[in-house]
Amino acid sequence: MNNEKILHREIIELNDSQNKMLISGWGKDVFENTIVEKIIYLSDGLKIKGYLAYPKDNENKKFPCIIWNRGGYENKGAIDKFSARGMYGLIASWGYVVFASQYRGNAGSEGKEELGGSDVNDILNLIPLADEIPFADKDKWGMEGWSRGGMMTYLTLMRNSNFKCAVLVGAISNLKDYVLTSDNRNSIYKKIIGEDNFEKKLEKRTIINFVEKLPRIPYLLMHGKSDETIPVEQTIEIAKKFDELNFNYEIKLFEEGDHYLKKHRKEVDELRRRWFDKYLK
Repeated sequence: MNNEKILHREIIELNDSQNKMLISGWGKDVFENTIVEKIIYLSDGLKIKGYLAYPKDNENKKFPCIIWNRGGYENKGAIDKFSARGMYGLIASWGYVVFASQYRGNAGSEGKEELGGSDVNDILNLIPLADEIPFADKDKWGMEGWSRGGMMTYLTLMRNSNFKCAVLVGAISNLKDYVLTSDNRNSIYKKIIGEDNFEKKLEKRTIINFVEKLPRIPYLLMHGKSDETIPVEQTIEIAKKFDELNFNYEIKLFEEGDHYLKKHRKEVDELRRRWFDKYLK
């Protein structure tokens, strides 16, 4: 009987002009020394789309694993193949195997988007995929999440504490406050997660209420002070909770940093790499 969880693997090939953009955006090392694949894998019986990235030179080697959690909802925030080739290729160039999900209901995946409900399983179900990657070091896992992906990272960590570190960028930590302070977000979330017990569902996804349930691993928190998508207070408030509970964490707030920290990309990448190297290698 076939027990494989990865149903389909396809190496991403870009055209010449895209490759030039890739080299200029992420560097020659990413272009020459990494492979990024589009994958379809099983999660709760659903076919979910995602990505896998790893160093090209992997014979007789083992690399730690990193799960990368995207932001946005539905197809807003879905990662296209060019972005995947760059973003995940960059982490792979640091010497890691990267697993990423588009989440159920998104980008052609089966199922229904739940914004932190059963779609958290789509992250947890990336872990067994490492069994099918001979050069993945299954004893060393880190996780990174941006924006809504930060919330997904926290929710995943509450259910699986076998991660050695986490990186959160512009993360949502107080979903209830984030949603209820905006009519637009309120209507979007109601449409996606349903009006029944709406506030109770928001409560369950509001990490700031459950910080003591998070594993005591090292957390790197980063946020732009001029973030107009997720208020910087979302990171400041959880840092205060980390202080109260004596968590091991670092916080970096960027002056004039937007949601994507575009102006600070080099420093952000250095901090991310240093964090993973310190706790996974």
